Amino acid sequence: MSATAPYTGPSLIRRPLAAAALLATLAALVFGLLLAGAGPASAHAALTGSDPQDGAVVDTAPKEVTLSFSEAVSVGDDSIRVLDPSGKRADTQAEPKDLSEGSTVRYGVALHSGLPDGTYTVAWKAISADSHPVSGAFTFSIGAPSETTVALPSQEAGGGPVGVVYDIARYTAYGGFVLLVGGSAFVLVCWRGGATALPMQRLVVRGWLALTGATLVMLLLRHPYTDSGKFTDAFDLAGLQSVLDTKPGAALVSRLLLLGAAALFIAVLFGTYAGREDEREKKDLTFGLAVGGGVVATGIAATWAMSEHASTGIQTSIAMPVDVLHLLAVAAWLGGLASLLVALYRTPDIGSAAVRRFSAVAFGSVVVLAATGIYQSWRQVGSWSALTGTRYGQLLILKVALIAVLLAVAWFSRRWTGRLTDSAVAPEEAPGEEAESGSASEDASADVDPERAAQLARQRAALTATKKKRIRDADPERSGLRRSVLAEAAVAVVLLAVTTMLTSTEPGRTEEEAANGTPSASAPAAGGPVNLKMPFDTGGQNGKGTVRIDIEPGRTGSNDLHVWIDGSDGKPMDVPELKLALTLESKDIGPLPVVPDRLAEGHWSASAVQIPMAGDWKIDVTVRTSDIDQVTIDKNAKIG
Repeated sequence: MSATAPYTGPSLIRRPLAAAALLATLAALVFGLLLAGAGPASAHAALTGSDPQDGAVVDTAPKEVTLSFSEAVSVGDDSIRVLDPSGKRADTQAEPKDLSEGSTVRYGVALHSGLPDGTYTVAWKAISADSHPVSGAFTFSIGAPSETTVALPSQEAGGGPVGVVYDIARYTAYGGFVLLVGGSAFVLVCWRGGATALPMQRLVVRGWLALTGATLVMLLLRHPYTDSGKFTDAFDLAGLQSVLDTKPGAALVSRLLLLGAAALFIAVLFGTYAGREDEREKKDLTFGLAVGGGVVATGIAATWAMSEHASTGIQTSIAMPVDVLHLLAVAAWLGGLASLLVALYRTPDIGSAAVRRFSAVAFGSVVVLAATGIYQSWRQVGSWSALTGTRYGQLLILKVALIAVLLAVAWFSRRWTGRLTDSAVAPEEAPGEEAESGSASEDASADVDPERAAQLARQRAALTATKKKRIRDADPERSGLRRSVLAEAAVAVVLLAVTTMLTSTEPGRTEEEAANGTPSASAPAAGGPVNLKMPFDTGGQNGKGTVRIDIEPGRTGSNDLHVWIDGSDGKPMDVPELKLALTLESKDIGPLPVVPDRLAEGHWSASAVQIPMAGDWKIDVTVRTSDIDQVTIDKNAKIG
């Protein structure tokens, strides 16, 4: 059998310099567009403010505690709890009140009247619009701080053993989707003969089983994952009903229904389709399966888009279809890669034409991934600082690097593809050999019983398969391609894991906004008075005390600042020198010096203190208690 012509596909894949230029261009586009100005796109709700504020000391007991968030959240009956110093509930335990106005998202709980002085703990939890649980806790004091028996929760929402199992199910679901969709597309588009290959059937069926099993686990664990954190609540019917009423629950149920249709698709693909021999009938069935399978695959991909990052923030009508395209391209590329690997290692019949067709599919998938990835990166990161300074941005950089490595390895695979021939795939027997084999078969069948004849047939089939495998393995081009594709698959597994991590990581834009105290445009913080308490020790005699600072109104622009210093005995304490400085490190603003005037013993004040922009400001306080004893302490406060 003569060798086929070398692969003459897109030159950007064939030539290393052109491929490098493509990578450089794509990287420049991704990171350049990250800096383009645009409206913010939030996902993963962040707490942007509270009343009273974290660490505040108020003179009288408030009637309620309110929390502000950067985006819409779902809260339950026990989502906001206020505990007194002894750990008892200080709130009325009623359902949180929705106090949202316009684009401001705010919830509050009423407090009991006549609360005594002391330190109170506020513990909260909520579900972001993108389905991820968020939680936190802070304290405020009435009258003066006190000892408290309440321990702040150490486990974040979605953590613990339930969170670990849920995350494993998430990774398994993505892997199953890739194998199911990518494997099916590989058979229909690249290698129709694979429909009769048992290893290909097993690959696709295992992908379906993995996705179905993982979806069921996620549905059952959704309530424990977002609420109780206990495995025993997985079969709580009330909790399951509450999950079904949410967007993530509806998405999981929809996925299960679509997987039922996918099971029918698999049965036809590896049953009726594989058994068809008439080319015209098979062509018509191929078209029908491609359309039906495409609709089902798109629907399954949409169950992720409708419940995760793409479903919240700006331009959701664009982001969700883009996310669906991104997922389908990932499945076509990585799932096809896994299918090619199985075909090269487990079947002797795949030819060079199928490998080249997959090469074209992979190239198209990379183009789609680049276009959709650029948009997603701009939408979820938005700035250089968020790209390099947040976990989401760092994972995104790692993903881009892995794609670059994968394309580099793929270039070597394309080189082996160009050399590939079909001579070692299905060796033809010499006419005499075939006749001799057939004659021997007939003689053997005549001399032995049917059971023995079937055993001999199985032995002959095994010998034929072994012979084909030995000849196939001796082909250096095919062996080189197998090694190269294996390396691609190894990188692809890591890439898929990083991609899955990105879906559960708070986007860089939102993380940076929360760290800077600047909520997204969808939920501007109202701002409020800032109350700080900082102990100090200059090391000298009578050098211990506490600095209390009030900043009002606690917004951008002009503010009044008051400082009180109490000695270790709790009485007002005068010091020879007191200086303050404000620094917004995230924007390289400051330090802005503040020199307050002494009003009375232990009390200083400064008026018209300018706060140029909202953010997480570091307040440095320098206290000098003698000619040689001095200390500088600092604390961060969200202002604006």
